[in-house]
Amino acid sequence: MAAEEALGLFTGIGLSEAKARETLRNGALSALLRRAVLQARSALGPALDKATGTLLYNAASRLRDPKHLGFLVGYIVRREILTDLQLSAALEYVRSHPLEPLDVADFERACGVGVCVTPEQIEEAVEAVIGEHRAELLAERYRFNMGLLMGEARSRLRWADGKTIKNEVDLQVLHLLGPKTEADLEKKPKVRRKGRLGTGMVGTETRSLLEQLRGEALKFHKPGENYKTEGYVVTPNTMALLKQHLAITGGQVRTRFPPEPNGILHIGHAKAINFNFGYAKANGGVCFLRYDDTNPEKEEEKYFTAIREMVEWLGYQPYAVTHASDYFDQLYTWALELIRRGQAYVCHQKVEEIKGHNPPPSPWRDRPVEESLLLFEDMRKGKFGEGEATLRMKLVMEDGKMDPVAYRVKFTPHHRTGDKWCIYPTYDYTHCLCDSIEHITHSLCTKEFQARRSSYFWLCNALDVYCPVQWEYGRLNLLYTVVSKRKIIRLVETGAVRDWDDPRLFTLTALRRRGFPPEAINNFCARVGARDGMGWGRWMCLPASVVTAGRPVGWCDSGPGQHSPPPSPQALEVLVPNFPADESRGFHKVPFQTTIYIEETDFREVSRP
Repeated sequence: MAAEEALGLFTGIGLSEAKARETLRNGALSALLRRAVLQARSALGPALDKATGTLLYNAASRLRDPKHLGFLVGYIVRREILTDLQLSAALEYVRSHPLEPLDVADFERACGVGVCVTPEQIEEAVEAVIGEHRAELLAERYRFNMGLLMGEARSRLRWADGKTIKNEVDLQVLHLLGPKTEADLEKKPKVRRKGRLGTGMVGTETRSLLEQLRGEALKFHKPGENYKTEGYVVTPNTMALLKQHLAITGGQVRTRFPPEPNGILHIGHAKAINFNFGYAKANGGVCFLRYDDTNPEKEEEKYFTAIREMVEWLGYQPYAVTHASDYFDQLYTWALELIRRGQAYVCHQKVEEIKGHNPPPSPWRDRPVEESLLLFEDMRKGKFGEGEATLRMKLVMEDGKMDPVAYRVKFTPHHRTGDKWCIYPTYDYTHCLCDSIEHITHSLCTKEFQARRSSYFWLCNALDVYCPVQWEYGRLNLLYTVVSKRKIIRLVETGAVRDWDDPRLFTLTALRRRGFPPEAINNFCARVGARDGMGWGRWMCLPASVVTAGRPVGWCDSGPGQHSPPPSPQALEVLVPNFPADESRGFHKVPFQTTIYIEETDFREVSRP
């Protein structure tokens, strides 16, 4: 279909010209929307109202499995799905029921097809909700949270029209309270929020990390229900593989912490440790410590030891300690299978040629399978120099990167496998397959890996192996200090700092050397929270997370002073909390008498000129 014809088709359902042109730039979306509109026009005629057009656009843009598009459009054109709420329920149903055929009766019950909510039912539901909150409404009047009334009424009448419910709530509240007075129109004073790390404030009412990481709090998928996750790709073998996965794990949550053993862990890694081990602990699961030892040039034994030591110092015990190198044989076998399936090829482009997001296509992308198999074997035997050949996968990643490298040549002995291998897998190839081997349920990583989620799913499905789900969270960064491992290595190598445990650094070994207890590190991570966005905080907030030391009073160099008049002929004992922010942790007595002691440097009888 010509661009102008498609533009007219999309504006004909109510899209603005700008929105229609934006849709045309997305080839997959425009193809689905065109199918949906043509199907609707064949049933209803060329003139479609805007409400129907909006539902068609939402169905095409939010549907992950195109095979169900015609099924859903049929319900829209028959006016059996009338609202976005019903459409959302329909999309959720088809995503959570990947097997064919769908149970039509169950689908219609789940989507409210045929349900008619009368004005009388809405009036009765709103009246009941207001009756339950009558006392609070009369006390707070229009300062009361009306959204609470709306939410409770909607929960009683799921398929009722939201605008109709809002109008009924407004009407009945007005009848109960009367018109707004001047006092009602006064702005409610703002409550100062606590725990904002970006401003240096640390609150004392932070939820514990386990509370933040429980399944219902994060809304992650349940083990075995991977297919319910947005963007998860369902293949004909998916359900059988998930059944095998559940038989192995028993439905237990499994996570992993996969550091590269090329440096000492820093404060940013502490959040990753807490997130992975904490999520498993909060949900009755287990967490693997897996070393991503696929780059022998930068790995040293001291880093392996230090990483495990820091994990245990923070209070966590790995379910098992594994290495990516444990699976080198299996990964190589799968690489051969990927080539046989036509999904990988040996390429001779230089590193400089394939850098960036718009490199030229490889001239070897379509080379015969047999030729790639022979060349890959030559790579394994060391017949190519470093940089002369790579194995690349045939896919385009979400960030536009094309055909990521799966294997490269490195003539560096590995600390565990010695000289057995001269080809080593990359992160893009290794990560998801090691997760699959260990039957990880939740592959938790920071947001910069979000662009790799599609390749994660693609590779597991290309090999027909169990596919875990990758979830992303915001990484932790501190202002006014260095938390990049690459930059810290430069500081160490140039002698700017003495070593990885230099107290000026924010590595975990340096923080331990400065006297920070592990509980303070964990408390700090809990206060940052399990947020999706980037967590920026000031390093000064870290000392405020230390809650293990009480508040004693002392003087280094004091001089006596006199109260005049004295507060009492005898000394008084004042109870002072050991922890001002938590009085439940006890008190100590401080004498208050006629003689007081002041730090000499804090006292002067004559002011300075």
